[in-house]
Amino acid sequence: MRKDSFLYKAFDLYYDGFRNMTLGRTLWAIILIKLFIIFAILKVFFFPNFIGQHTEEGQEPDFVATQVTNRLPE
Repeated sequence: MRKDSFLYKAFDLYYDGFRNMTLGRTLWAIILIKLFIIFAILKVFFFPNFIGQHTEEGQEPDFVATQVTNRLPE
C-alpha cells in the first residue's frame, strides 16, 4: 500500500491515536463492558424468545403476519 493513499493515512491516524492513549483505554474498556452487559446479559434475562415459544419451527412468518394484521386499527 502506498503511503500517500487515503486508506493508509486513515489507518495511520487511528493507529497512532490508539497507541498513544492513556485515559482513552480505560474509557474504551468501560464501553466494551457496558456493551457486553447490554447485549449478552440483559438479552438473556429480559428479552425472551417470544416467537420461538409460541410457534413451531418454520411457522414464524405466519405467526408474525397474523399478529400484525390482528392489531391493525380498522
